[in-house]
Amino acid sequence: MPYLSSASEINQFITECTQTSILWLDTEVADFTTKKPRLSLIQVLDNPNDMSGERSFILDVLEQPDVVAHFINEIMINPAIEKVFHNASYDLRFLGVKKTKNVTCTLDMARKIPYHLLPLPNLKLQTLATEICNFQNINKQEQTSDWGQRPLTLEQIKYAYFDCIYLAQIHQKLVELSKKVNCEPSCENIILLSARYKEIEQQYKLLHSEIEHLEERLKKAMLAQNILETADFKLTPYERNTIKVAFAELAELVRIQELNLDFPVTLTKNLQKDLGDNLKKLNIEEEKTTSFRLNVRSSDNDE
Repeated sequence: MPYLSSASEINQFITECTQTSILWLDTEVADFTTKKPRLSLIQVLDNPNDMSGERSFILDVLEQPDVVAHFINEIMINPAIEKVFHNASYDLRFLGVKKTKNVTCTLDMARKIPYHLLPLPNLKLQTLATEICNFQNINKQEQTSDWGQRPLTLEQIKYAYFDCIYLAQIHQKLVELSKKVNCEPSCENIILLSARYKEIEQQYKLLHSEIEHLEERLKKAMLAQNILETADFKLTPYERNTIKVAFAELAELVRIQELNLDFPVTLTKNLQKDLGDNLKKLNIEEEKTTSFRLNVRSSDNDE
């Protein structure tokens, strides 16, 4: 479990990392609840099969901006190296932001997998590690500890090491699940897909109908009892403000003020009918798009 703190040994490690094709990464941030958070640690794993921690490196970069800049330039911006994070948008705030290339986020991967393949209450790292990788007794208490103190506690260091190990295992499991989702359409078995669809169709209709019914009753009950939030639900009000003006009035304003409002207007079926023969006097640009809707054919029993 290498812990690197000097600029020279971290930079040497960065040079070694440029020779690999994929890295699993995490960060720990000091003062993360303030307006001036400071990057404290960069955790790096270069071998997903290592469960001992020997290939899980901790880079202590607190108050070492030159080292962080070197890591960004050599690793984060390098398109040849895939960088895997969980909730990458948070880590990238400290590691190159939009300049980064070839970044994979396991949170985004998990969000793209349908619930029936990943039926979890949430997609946190701890939940994924426990439920799909069978890691037990994961302690996340150190996540909110003081990462600006030095020296770090043994518990903090242990926590930092294991996060990348969890991440790599989660990533591999999600890659396997993604293959079940992102099938090549030309190779799909339509007969098997159709059979599965018909198998669960009635269950879906029953559950969907009941959920809609319960949602409406819950909303009405909470409104009637002046309850905006419970342990399970939150009733959020929203307003939609639409500004309308008579078209003729707008056209007159454009003419008088010589406003530059030359933009295309979509002509609805009703507008086309109202224009009638005048439609031929306009320079019409017609766009045609084709989309498909899957309709279930009625069985003999439904007719």
